[in-house]
Amino acid sequence: MFEKRTEGVYHNTAIVFDADGANLGIYRKAHIPDDPAFYEKYYFTPGDTGYKVFDTKFGRIGVLICWDQWFPEAARITALQGAKIIFYPTAIGTLPDEEGEIKTEFMEAWETIQRSHAVANGCFVASVNRVGTEGNVKFWGDSFVCGPFGKFLARAGENEEILLADVDFDSIEPHRRTWPYLRDRRIDTYADNTKRIID
Repeated sequence: MFEKRTEGVYHNTAIVFDADGANLGIYRKAHIPDDPAFYEKYYFTPGDTGYKVFDTKFGRIGVLICWDQWFPEAARITALQGAKIIFYPTAIGTLPDEEGEIKTEFMEAWETIQRSHAVANGCFVASVNRVGTEGNVKFWGDSFVCGPFGKFLARAGENEEILLADVDFDSIEPHRRTWPYLRDRRIDTYADNTKRIID
C-alpha cells in the first residue's frame, strides 16, 4: 500500500494478515528504486521497520517488496530470523522497447535471483508479480513458488490467476543439514559488507 506517515513522508508498505484475518504487522520497503517508469525515490522514503518475519498459523514467513528482491542481504537477514518462506510482492515489467530478447533476459535474471535466495538460504520463495499494463509498462506476471533447491513448485503465466503450491516446511531442516550454508557462514570475515565500497 501507499502509506502516508505524515505530510511528505510516504512508504511502500506491506500489511501481513494471518489466516483468521488478524493484522500481524507491516513491513516498509527498504530499497527504493529510481529507473525508467519506476521513479519511487520521488515518492517513497526508505522503510524503517527493518527486515521482519511474521508468525502465522502455518509458520514463520518473511515479506520483502519488489526492489528488495535483488539484494541478497535482505533475504539472508530474513532467513536468519527464521523465515520458512519469503514472499516478494512485485511489480516488474518491461517498456515497449524492451520486448523480445531483452524481456527474456530480464525475466531470466529475475527468476534466477529469486531462486538463488531460496538455495542460499535453504527456504521457500514465493515471487508474486503483477500482470497487465499501466502507462507504457507491461507487467509480465509469471509468478512462481520455488523450494530450497530452487526447483519450481508452481508457476503462473502472464494473465491474472491464483497460484497454489504445496510447501513442506519440515523439509527445511534436513535440507539445511545437507547444505549448511547458514552454519558455515564466516561471520568474522563479513565486516566489509557494511561498507558502500571497498577502496
